Amino acid sequence: MRILLLGRNGQVGWELQRALAPLGELVALDFDTPGRWRADFTQPEAVAGVVREVAPQLVVNAAAHTAVDKAESEPELARTINAVAPGVVAREAAALGALLVHYSTDYVFDGSGSAPRDEGAPTGPLSVYGRTKLEGEQAIRASGCTHLILRTSWVYAARGGNFAKTMLRLAAERDALTVIDDQVGAPTGAELLADVTAHAARRVRAEPSLAGTYHCVAGGETSWFDYARFVVGWARDAGLPLKAGPDAIRPIGTKDYPTPAARPLNSRLDTRRLRDAFGLHLPAWQAGVERMLTEIHGR
Repeated sequence: MRILLLGRNGQVGWELQRALAPLGELVALDFDTPGRWRADFTQPEAVAGVVREVAPQLVVNAAAHTAVDKAESEPELARTINAVAPGVVAREAAALGALLVHYSTDYVFDGSGSAPRDEGAPTGPLSVYGRTKLEGEQAIRASGCTHLILRTSWVYAARGGNFAKTMLRLAAERDALTVIDDQVGAPTGAELLADVTAHAARRVRAEPSLAGTYHCVAGGETSWFDYARFVVGWARDAGLPLKAGPDAIRPIGTKDYPTPAARPLNSRLDTRRLRDAFGLHLPAWQAGVERMLTEIHGR
Protein backbone atom coordinates (compact mmCIF):
# COMPACT_ATOMS: atom_id res chain seq x y z
CA MET A 1 0.00 0.00 0.00
CA ARG A 2 1.23 3.48 -0.83
CA ILE A 3 0.51 6.11 1.83
CA LEU A 4 0.63 9.89 1.32
CA LEU A 5 1.15 11.94 4.49
CA LEU A 6 0.50 15.67 4.18
CA GLY A 7 1.88 17.98 6.88
CA ARG A 8 4.77 15.78 7.98
CA ASN A 9 6.58 18.41 10.06
CA GLY A 10 3.82 19.28 12.52
CA GLN A 11 3.46 17.64 15.92
CA VAL A 12 0.98 15.03 14.69
CA GLY A 13 2.72 14.66 11.33
CA TRP A 14 6.03 13.86 13.00
CA GLU A 15 4.46 11.04 15.03
CA LEU A 16 2.53 9.80 12.00
CA GLN A 17 5.77 9.17 10.14
CA ARG A 18 6.58 6.58 12.79
CA ALA A 19 3.09 5.11 13.18
CA LEU A 20 2.27 4.78 9.47
CA ALA A 21 5.60 3.33 8.33
CA PRO A 22 4.69 -0.32 9.07
CA LEU A 23 1.50 -0.06 6.97
CA GLY A 24 3.16 0.48 3.60
CA GLU A 25 5.35 2.67 1.41
CA LEU A 26 5.20 6.14 2.98
CA VAL A 27 5.51 9.40 1.02
CA ALA A 28 5.66 12.19 3.63
CA LEU A 29 5.40 15.79 2.44
CA ASP A 30 5.14 19.34 3.74
CA PHE A 31 4.97 22.81 2.20
CA ASP A 32 8.79 23.04 2.01
CA THR A 33 9.73 19.45 1.21
CA PRO A 34 12.76 19.38 -1.11
CA GLY A 35 12.57 17.34 -4.27
CA ARG A 36 9.88 16.49 -6.76
CA TRP A 37 6.79 16.85 -4.57
CA ARG A 38 5.64 19.26 -1.89
CA ALA A 39 2.32 19.95 -0.16
CA ASP A 40 1.73 23.69 0.07
CA PHE A 41 -1.87 24.03 1.27
CA THR A 42 -1.97 27.69 0.20
CA GLN A 43 -1.97 26.24 -3.35
CA PRO A 44 -4.78 23.65 -3.26
CA GLU A 45 -4.73 22.69 -6.92
CA ALA A 46 -0.98 22.10 -6.82
CA VAL A 47 -1.58 19.73 -3.90
CA ALA A 48 -4.26 18.01 -5.99
CA GLY A 49 -1.68 17.41 -8.70
CA VAL A 50 0.67 15.82 -6.17
CA VAL A 51 -2.08 13.49 -4.94
CA ARG A 52 -2.76 12.40 -8.53
CA GLU A 53 0.95 11.77 -9.20
CA VAL A 54 1.61 9.85 -5.98
CA ALA A 55 -1.61 7.83 -6.49
CA PRO A 56 -1.86 6.56 -2.89
CA GLN A 57 -4.37 4.11 -1.45
CA LEU A 58 -4.31 6.02 1.86
CA VAL A 59 -4.02 9.80 2.34
CA VAL A 60 -3.46 11.21 5.83
CA ASN A 61 -3.85 14.97 6.13
CA ALA A 62 -2.11 16.48 9.15
CA ALA A 63 -1.70 19.93 7.58
CA ALA A 64 -3.73 22.80 9.06
CA HIS A 65 -3.75 26.48 9.97
CA THR A 66 -3.72 26.09 13.75
CA ALA A 67 -2.79 29.62 14.87
CA VAL A 68 -6.22 30.22 16.41
CA ASP A 69 -5.84 33.91 17.22
CA LYS A 70 -3.96 34.76 14.03
CA ALA A 71 -6.75 33.19 11.97
CA GLU A 72 -9.05 36.02 13.08
CA SER A 73 -6.95 38.49 11.09
CA GLU A 74 -6.33 36.23 8.07
CA PRO A 75 -9.63 34.39 7.54
CA GLU A 76 -9.14 33.72 3.83
CA LEU A 77 -5.76 32.09 4.38
CA ALA A 78 -7.23 29.98 7.19
CA ARG A 79 -10.12 29.00 4.94
CA THR A 80 -7.80 28.03 2.07
CA ILE A 81 -5.66 25.80 4.30
CA ASN A 82 -8.38 24.37 6.56
CA ALA A 83 -11.31 24.05 4.15
CA VAL A 84 -10.52 24.50 0.46
CA ALA A 85 -7.35 22.38 0.35
CA PRO A 86 -8.82 19.45 2.32
CA GLY A 87 -11.84 19.52 0.02
CA VAL A 88 -9.58 19.32 -3.02
CA VAL A 89 -7.56 16.49 -1.49
CA ALA A 90 -10.82 14.67 -0.74
CA ARG A 91 -11.93 15.12 -4.37
CA GLU A 92 -8.71 13.47 -5.56
CA ALA A 93 -8.97 10.71 -2.97
CA ALA A 94 -12.48 9.95 -4.22
CA ALA A 95 -11.23 9.74 -7.80
CA LEU A 96 -8.47 7.33 -6.75
CA GLY A 97 -10.68 5.25 -4.48
CA ALA A 98 -8.31 6.10 -1.60
CA LEU A 99 -9.12 6.41 2.09
CA LEU A 100 -8.62 9.92 3.49
CA VAL A 101 -7.83 10.50 7.18
CA HIS A 102 -8.28 14.09 8.36
CA TYR A 103 -8.06 15.79 11.77
CA SER A 104 -10.63 18.21 13.12
CA THR A 105 -11.24 19.87 16.46
CA ASP A 106 -13.44 20.54 19.47
CA TYR A 107 -13.58 24.13 18.16
CA VAL A 108 -16.37 23.09 15.77
CA PHE A 109 -18.65 23.23 18.85
CA ASP A 110 -19.80 26.27 20.83
CA GLY A 111 -18.48 25.00 24.16
CA SER A 112 -21.72 25.46 26.06
CA GLY A 113 -22.86 23.25 28.93
CA SER A 114 -20.77 20.63 30.67
CA ALA A 115 -21.69 17.35 28.94
CA PRO A 116 -19.25 15.67 26.52
CA ARG A 117 -20.24 16.17 22.88
CA ASP A 118 -20.76 13.09 20.72
CA GLU A 119 -20.29 13.02 16.96
CA GLY A 120 -23.92 13.89 16.24
CA ALA A 121 -24.08 16.96 18.50
CA PRO A 122 -24.97 20.27 16.82
CA THR A 123 -21.95 22.31 15.78
CA GLY A 124 -21.57 26.03 16.42
CA PRO A 125 -18.00 27.30 16.07
CA LEU A 126 -17.06 30.54 17.83
CA SER A 127 -13.98 31.48 15.80
CA VAL A 128 -12.56 31.65 12.29
CA TYR A 129 -10.45 28.61 13.09
CA GLY A 130 -13.48 26.63 14.23
CA ARG A 131 -15.59 27.71 11.24
CA THR A 132 -12.90 26.83 8.70
CA LYS A 133 -12.25 23.44 10.29
CA LEU A 134 -15.97 22.69 10.18
CA GLU A 135 -16.09 23.76 6.54
CA GLY A 136 -13.21 21.38 5.84
CA GLU A 137 -15.18 18.52 7.40
CA GLN A 138 -18.19 19.37 5.27
CA ALA A 139 -16.13 19.50 2.07
CA ILE A 140 -14.66 16.07 2.77
CA ARG A 141 -18.08 14.54 3.37
CA ALA A 142 -19.47 16.18 0.23
CA SER A 143 -16.66 14.74 -1.90
CA GLY A 144 -17.96 11.20 -1.47
CA CYS A 145 -14.53 9.81 -0.60
CA THR A 146 -14.13 7.10 2.03
CA HIS A 147 -12.90 9.06 5.03
CA LEU A 148 -12.01 9.08 8.70
CA ILE A 149 -12.42 12.47 10.37
CA LEU A 150 -10.89 12.43 13.85
CA ARG A 151 -11.92 15.35 16.07
CA THR A 152 -9.48 15.98 18.90
CA SER A 153 -8.49 18.62 21.45
CA TRP A 154 -5.58 20.21 23.31
CA VAL A 155 -2.89 18.44 21.24
CA TYR A 156 0.68 18.37 22.52
CA ALA A 157 3.95 16.58 21.77
CA ALA A 158 7.49 16.42 23.08
CA ARG A 159 8.59 17.99 19.80
CA GLY A 160 7.82 21.69 19.40
CA GLY A 161 6.14 24.12 21.75
CA ASN A 162 3.24 23.22 24.02
CA PHE A 163 1.35 24.38 27.11
CA ALA A 164 3.32 22.19 29.53
CA LYS A 165 6.66 23.54 28.31
CA THR A 166 5.36 27.09 28.66
CA MET A 167 4.19 26.45 32.21
CA LEU A 168 7.57 24.97 33.20
CA ARG A 169 9.42 27.94 31.72
CA LEU A 170 7.19 30.45 33.49
CA ALA A 171 7.33 28.55 36.79
CA ALA A 172 11.13 28.74 36.63
CA GLU A 173 11.03 32.50 35.95
CA ARG A 174 8.17 33.80 38.11
CA ASP A 175 7.08 33.62 41.72
CA ALA A 176 3.38 33.12 40.81
CA LEU A 177 1.30 32.20 37.75
CA THR A 178 -2.33 32.74 36.74
CA VAL A 179 -4.04 30.14 34.54
CA ILE A 180 -7.58 29.86 33.16
CA ASP A 181 -9.76 27.46 35.13
CA ASP A 182 -13.13 27.56 33.30
CA GLN A 183 -12.09 25.83 30.06
CA VAL A 184 -12.26 22.04 30.37
CA GLY A 185 -10.98 19.38 27.99
CA ALA A 186 -8.53 16.50 27.60
CA PRO A 187 -4.85 17.07 26.74
CA THR A 188 -4.18 14.61 23.91
CA GLY A 189 -0.74 13.48 22.79
CA ALA A 190 0.24 13.52 19.13
CA GLU A 191 1.72 10.07 19.78
CA LEU A 192 -1.70 8.71 20.81
CA LEU A 193 -3.40 10.31 17.80
CA ALA A 194 -0.87 8.80 15.44
CA ASP A 195 -1.21 5.31 16.88
CA VAL A 196 -5.02 5.46 16.79
CA THR A 197 -4.81 6.68 13.20
CA ALA A 198 -2.70 3.74 12.07
CA HIS A 199 -4.96 1.23 13.82
CA ALA A 200 -8.21 2.77 12.59
CA ALA A 201 -7.01 3.34 9.02
CA ARG A 202 -5.97 -0.29 8.68
CA ARG A 203 -9.38 -1.40 9.94
CA VAL A 204 -11.32 0.94 7.63
CA ARG A 205 -9.30 -0.22 4.64
CA ALA A 206 -10.53 -3.75 5.42
CA GLU A 207 -14.02 -2.69 6.55
CA PRO A 208 -15.13 0.50 4.75
CA SER A 209 -18.40 0.49 6.70
CA LEU A 210 -16.39 1.81 9.68
CA ALA A 211 -15.61 5.07 7.85
CA GLY A 212 -16.98 8.33 9.23
CA THR A 213 -16.42 10.91 11.95
CA TYR A 214 -15.05 9.99 15.38
CA HIS A 215 -13.93 11.80 18.51
CA CYS A 216 -10.40 10.94 19.64
CA VAL A 217 -9.05 12.40 22.88
CA ALA A 218 -7.24 11.00 25.88
CA GLY A 219 -9.27 9.71 28.81
CA GLY A 220 -10.51 11.97 31.59
CA GLU A 221 -10.78 15.74 31.70
CA THR A 222 -9.10 18.74 33.28
CA SER A 223 -8.96 22.54 33.19
CA TRP A 224 -5.94 24.49 32.03
CA PHE A 225 -5.45 25.48 35.69
CA ASP A 226 -5.37 21.89 36.94
CA TYR A 227 -3.27 20.86 33.94
CA ALA A 228 -0.71 23.51 34.92
CA ARG A 229 -0.71 22.35 38.56
CA PHE A 230 -0.16 18.76 37.44
CA VAL A 231 2.79 19.72 35.23
CA VAL A 232 4.45 21.96 37.81
CA GLY A 233 3.86 19.35 40.52
CA TRP A 234 5.59 16.75 38.36
CA ALA A 235 8.50 19.13 37.84
CA ARG A 236 8.80 19.78 41.58
CA ASP A 237 8.82 16.04 42.32
CA ALA A 238 11.41 15.52 39.58
CA GLY A 239 13.71 18.09 41.19
CA LEU A 240 13.58 20.66 38.40
CA PRO A 241 14.47 24.23 39.47
CA LEU A 242 11.27 26.22 40.07
CA LYS A 243 10.40 29.59 41.56
CA ALA A 244 6.65 28.90 41.54
CA GLY A 245 5.31 25.58 42.80
CA PRO A 246 1.77 24.22 42.24
CA ASP A 247 0.40 26.25 45.17
CA ALA A 248 1.63 29.48 43.55
CA ILE A 249 -0.66 28.97 40.54
CA ARG A 250 -3.88 30.96 40.78
CA PRO A 251 -7.08 30.39 38.78
CA ILE A 252 -8.62 33.07 36.56
CA GLY A 253 -11.67 33.09 34.27
CA THR A 254 -11.61 33.27 30.48
CA LYS A 255 -13.20 36.73 30.70
CA ASP A 256 -10.09 37.90 32.58
CA TYR A 257 -7.79 36.82 29.75
CA PRO A 258 -9.24 38.19 26.50
CA THR A 259 -7.94 36.82 23.20
CA PRO A 260 -8.76 37.69 19.55
CA ALA A 261 -10.48 34.30 19.07
CA ALA A 262 -13.16 33.02 21.44
CA ARG A 263 -12.39 29.65 23.03
CA PRO A 264 -15.02 27.00 23.84
CA LEU A 265 -15.37 26.60 27.61
CA ASN A 266 -16.51 22.98 27.29
CA SER A 267 -14.13 20.97 25.12
CA ARG A 268 -15.23 17.59 26.42
CA LEU A 269 -15.60 15.03 23.60
CA ASP A 270 -17.39 11.68 23.97
CA THR A 271 -15.12 8.95 22.56
CA ARG A 272 -17.47 5.99 23.02
CA ARG A 273 -18.09 5.55 19.30
CA LEU A 274 -14.37 5.30 18.51
CA ARG A 275 -13.65 2.92 21.38
CA ASP A 276 -16.54 0.63 20.50
CA ALA A 277 -15.95 0.61 16.74
CA PHE A 278 -12.23 -0.13 16.90
CA GLY A 279 -11.90 -1.89 20.24
CA LEU A 280 -9.58 0.78 21.62
CA HIS A 281 -8.66 1.94 25.12
CA LEU A 282 -7.79 5.64 25.39
CA PRO A 283 -5.44 6.10 28.37
CA ALA A 284 -5.89 8.87 30.92
CA TRP A 285 -4.48 12.22 29.87
CA GLN A 286 -2.06 12.21 32.81
CA ALA A 287 -0.25 9.14 31.46
CA GLY A 288 0.56 10.81 28.15
CA VAL A 289 1.62 14.09 29.75
CA GLU A 290 3.92 12.29 32.20
CA ARG A 291 5.50 10.37 29.33
CA MET A 292 6.04 13.59 27.37
CA LEU A 293 7.59 15.37 30.36
CA THR A 294 9.88 12.41 31.04
CA GLU A 295 10.94 12.34 27.39
CA ILE A 296 11.78 16.06 27.47
CA HIS A 297 13.66 16.06 30.76
CA GLY A 298 15.08 12.54 30.74
CA ARG A 299 13.81 11.67 34.22
